[in-house]
Amino acid sequence: MSDPAVANEDNYEELLVSLEASANKFNLLLAVCDDGNYREELIERYKQELESDIRCYRVMLARGEPSLRSAIAQLVAAEEYLRQGGKAVVMVTGAEKLYFLKLGQERSEQEVFFGYLQWGREALREFSFSIVLWVTHQIEINLSKQAPDFLSWCKGVFRFRSLKTTLVSSADVAPFRKVGLHQEFLGTEEDDNPYFLPIADLQELIEQIEKEKGVKEPNLVTLYSRMGKIYYYRLEQGKCQDYQQERTLAIEYYRKAVDLQQELGLEDDLASNLNDLALLYASQGSYSEAEPLYEQAIEIHKRSLPKDHPSLAAHLNNLAYLYKSLGRYSEAEPLYEQAIEIHKRSLPKDHPSLATHLNNLAELYRSQGRYSEAEPLYQQVIAIVKRSLPKDHPYLARSLNNLAELYRSQGRYSEAEPLYEQAIEIDKRSLPKDHPYLARSLNNLAGLYRSQGRYSEAEPLYEQAIEIDKRSLPKDHPSLATHLNNLALLYESQGRYSEAEPLYEQAIEIDKRSLPKDHPSLATHLNNLAGLYESLGRYSEAEPLYEQAIEIKKRSLPKDHPSLATHLNNLALLYKSLGRYSEAEPLYQQAIEIDKRSLPKDHPDLASSFNNLAGLYESQGRYSEAEPLYQQAIEIDKRSLPKDHPDLATHLNNLAYLYKSQGRYSEAEPLYLQAIEIVKRSLPKDHPSLATHLNNLALLYRSQGRYSEAEPLYQQAIEIDKRSLPKDHPSLATHLNNLAGLYESLGRYSEAEPLYQQAIEIDKRSLPKDHPDLATHLNNLAGLYESLGRYSEAEPLYQQAIEIDKRSLPKDHPSLATHLNNLALLYESQGRYSEAEPLYREALRICDRSLKSDHPLTVTVRNNFADFTKNQH
Repeated sequence: MSDPAVANEDNYEELLVSLEASANKFNLLLAVCDDGNYREELIERYKQELESDIRCYRVMLARGEPSLRSAIAQLVAAEEYLRQGGKAVVMVTGAEKLYFLKLGQERSEQEVFFGYLQWGREALREFSFSIVLWVTHQIEINLSKQAPDFLSWCKGVFRFRSLKTTLVSSADVAPFRKVGLHQEFLGTEEDDNPYFLPIADLQELIEQIEKEKGVKEPNLVTLYSRMGKIYYYRLEQGKCQDYQQERTLAIEYYRKAVDLQQELGLEDDLASNLNDLALLYASQGSYSEAEPLYEQAIEIHKRSLPKDHPSLAAHLNNLAYLYKSLGRYSEAEPLYEQAIEIHKRSLPKDHPSLATHLNNLAELYRSQGRYSEAEPLYQQVIAIVKRSLPKDHPYLARSLNNLAELYRSQGRYSEAEPLYEQAIEIDKRSLPKDHPYLARSLNNLAGLYRSQGRYSEAEPLYEQAIEIDKRSLPKDHPSLATHLNNLALLYESQGRYSEAEPLYEQAIEIDKRSLPKDHPSLATHLNNLAGLYESLGRYSEAEPLYEQAIEIKKRSLPKDHPSLATHLNNLALLYKSLGRYSEAEPLYQQAIEIDKRSLPKDHPDLASSFNNLAGLYESQGRYSEAEPLYQQAIEIDKRSLPKDHPDLATHLNNLAYLYKSQGRYSEAEPLYLQAIEIVKRSLPKDHPSLATHLNNLALLYRSQGRYSEAEPLYQQAIEIDKRSLPKDHPSLATHLNNLAGLYESLGRYSEAEPLYQQAIEIDKRSLPKDHPDLATHLNNLAGLYESLGRYSEAEPLYQQAIEIDKRSLPKDHPSLATHLNNLALLYESQGRYSEAEPLYREALRICDRSLKSDHPLTVTVRNNFADFTKNQH
């Protein structure tokens, strides 16, 4: 199978050569392209390449009298340059708009056009320049029958392939023949022809019937239904030119079919039309409109079909899928089970439809974290598909993909990878090179690599997926938004924030143009952009996006949907970062309550929610409340995830950090070591998470004065960062800063200073100028200078840190209290008591307002101020 992209580029170059060689003599060429957007792109490319030497003109054929010669003659009459014989090329479009059907006329527009071409070709010799007539494949096929002499005159035919098209196949119009419209298709072939006629012809034909016979003509039900199905398939197969417009048309035609059937009391195919209309509503997130349609379809089938009819199973399956999308898992499960039972009784044991329903039940179990129940179902699906379908069938690729996704969710990366690879190979052998399913498979493998920190392997796969989407789908297709979002996530993981931001923005713009305003996917992408802004310290930009995402989820999904819990968690994390603890706590608690009501008691998402609330309590010094939450999170992980899952390592690490903060070093150390061992077994050797865990163990050893054990761990963390992350990644700055702190504790000041400076330089290059991390690192370098008695260098750094805090953080943030306290200590050591006192007082006021009285920072500041006061008397 030749590569369409390569063939298209070859044809582009060959046509360009022909145009350049015949710019001032008659040269008739035919360019064939079904994709209107691609056609415009090609014409614009030719214009840009030729216009330095050859002028490019554009003419449109007239609908009433589509004469090629007349259209060009009118152009020549208006252009002196053409009359003088200047070098030129004329691009002629408009043929693609001509109707193939007669539509009540003696001859169709295309027949008139072909007549002009066949009998008026000699008159074209008067033009001394190249003429490129742009047509569709359907017109090219009919040219060979109705204007063969004209076609023989063409000096070249250049075909540009695209999945997107305005044409429909002869099979698509079969229902039109069956309702007494044979006369419209007289002389047309009955065999399947993928380029049979423009879809606009069918629209015009239906409008004509509505005018002639009225909108209550019973045959219109069949035609409306067929048009809805044609548009629906075009959406599914990536053939549509404008995703939003064609989805709207699909809904309109199905709506007309259903309304007319109900008005006329026609039940034939009503259930099928209701089901298809519901599918369209569900695909755009209009769940409340879809649900009653599914229910009506099921009721009709129950009345009119045997109780074990496969169609009933299909409709039960679809309603179950809707419930799953809404997080209504307890309602979805029995419907899936009913669908499976019907298929088992009514179809052969290896029927592909049974595989579909087993797969969907497995997806439900995966969503609920019921991995042990999902896995055997996925495996059954693969076995059925292998027995019942050809070995390279695309459905096998999808089934392998789904099992791989399960393994990825469980952290079983080594088992997931070969399945993803098999799926991609099947897609490549069985589908066109630019098929959207291949893009999906490439995206999924890229996601696995991203989870493993294999960023250099993930990036080209994400890019390939996006390129396929751009070539095969409309420019505003939701799948493109998803893949742009995923590449942005990769860039964000690498600290490539300036590259991630425009991709998130593009994804959001596509969502806004192609989806309803309250679609859950838009909420997800707004949430992700908010996360980027939070990473950059752009908190005022992040907050309204998180809030928008939450509002969309509340309007579009049930009140206990798990994804709402996720978004509440994220906004709470932002508030925690900002020191707005009283606002964060109820959000974390809401998230936990939603998880408890909507998910199994051992779901990994609940563990994450417990972990996050524990982190808040730890930040506030509420250690006795944090500890049992961390422990619950770990227990859930142990029961629900493989023993080496990275999430377990994260939660062990967090409990260890709590113990370290309490001085419970002997309890912290084995947890840190366990976390490191899990990461070493489950992730690549240079994964950034390993660097983080090594750094944290080093922090513990430093707190214990075990400096000789801490130093190599810090160095290992830094080496991993350098190998796995961009050179200016903020994590590298953090780890350099921490090693510098160790050297400072050891009195190795000359080694500490350049590390602090490197950390600050990385911050300045990679983060916004007012990022809190920069304030922290400036404060630390100031502390070093103070230790060295270099007070004049320390003071401006402390002041800069405080100014950044004031601009980027709430006025009562604990970090500001820390930095005010440090500058006060500097002034006190210099005897500048009148300057130190207000800083101590302000730091203490912040601690009293934002932290508990026994929080370590509150205790430190209060003691410092007490010592200061005592020394003043």
